[in-house]
Amino acid sequence: MVKTQGRRGEVAGEILSDIPDRFTVGMKLQALPRDSAGRRELEVEELWPHKGLLVLKFAGVDSISEAEALVGCELQVPRSQRSKLQAGWNYVSDLVGCAVLDAGREIGRIEDVQFGAGEAPLLIVRDAAKRLLEVPFAEAYLDGVDVERKQVRMKLPEGLLEVNAPLTVEEKREQAQGARKSIKHRGH
Repeated sequence: MVKTQGRRGEVAGEILSDIPDRFTVGMKLQALPRDSAGRRELEVEELWPHKGLLVLKFAGVDSISEAEALVGCELQVPRSQRSKLQAGWNYVSDLVGCAVLDAGREIGRIEDVQFGAGEAPLLIVRDAAKRLLEVPFAEAYLDGVDVERKQVRMKLPEGLLEVNAPLTVEEKREQAQGARKSIKHRGH
């Protein structure tokens, strides 16, 4: 959910479903906060499109302050109400927790999936060193997804993980020293 909308507890959100008219009045959804703690079941009371977003009014959410608690939540359709996907398509919730294998070697586990940074969603993967890596979930790199075995098999280009890895403490220190030298040189 992106923001509150209106004064009666409505919230507006981006729709990441390719299924038209997926959401209906009376449908029950799971609200999952960003920190993944405290799932909450909500029932859709009203809904309508507005400026590229979908505005939802949930039963029992009747004020702006109650709606604010939903901002940042991801709404998920319960497994029992999911539509069957075409071959090659996966639900984001099925990817979270999967091991990412690059040419058979495990590089880490998926903690989140982010949309909007480019054409392909980004898999946020935590490696053995506890670093977060951003791995494009691009068809060109994908070798296969096995939801039952909790594996995403990929063939990543050489150097991709190093480019998308966070800086180490030493690299940050070197970067800061380089910036200070650059400032000194400009001052003369």
